Amino acid sequence: MEATIYNQMGKETGKVKLPEAVFGLSWNASAERLVHQVSVSMMGNARTPIAHTKTRGEVAGSGIKPWRQKGTGRARHGSRRSPIWVGGGVTHGPRNDKNYSTKINKKMKTKALFAVLSHKFKDGEVVFLDSLSFKAPKTKEAKNVITSLSKIKEVSSIGRRKNAAFIALETKNKNVLKSFSNFGNLETGLVKDLNVLDLLRYRYLVITDPEKSLVTLSARLK
Repeated sequence: MEATIYNQMGKETGKVKLPEAVFGLSWNASAERLVHQVSVSMMGNARTPIAHTKTRGEVAGSGIKPWRQKGTGRARHGSRRSPIWVGGGVTHGPRNDKNYSTKINKKMKTKALFAVLSHKFKDGEVVFLDSLSFKAPKTKEAKNVITSLSKIKEVSSIGRRKNAAFIALETKNKNVLKSFSNFGNLETGLVKDLNVLDLLRYRYLVITDPEKSLVTLSARLK
């Protein structure tokens, strides 16, 4: 299994051999369930509950019985803090102390990541760049790179607003990070931190320095 390597100008510079365990997995019902389970787990682990309601035991108000039980002709009530009273507590409302986190094994995360990588590669949504660097942080230079990549037939729509892309760098480069920071549909990160959510949120994936990047991805199998 091989893939074409391009430069920043969108021209072919060579080939790279891809590991079957990373880019050769089949996409089936089992893979779909695994990716869904991992993505839901990761979103739950990153969730910070903010909305919070008080129960009848937490709202302010007197606990005295509003009126006597019988003889008034009105419905019986035991407290003004009852959920059916205005200003009373809330039943089954959102709570900020609720824990949405779930545990997912590392092997499951890795296999889900490789399943999505394989699916994207088969759909022609993965681009390999030999390198990506700028002498200084320039949004214009970053735009020129995206325009050049759009000349590649498989990713010709990468420059459009709704066709977002994630750029995975092998090593951290401040100039590159700052150059792409003004694009709302582009995100940059490191290959070693690549996860399922990064791939699902963006249509295209751009991997720089493929020789080293593939070693980093394959190392997750260990």
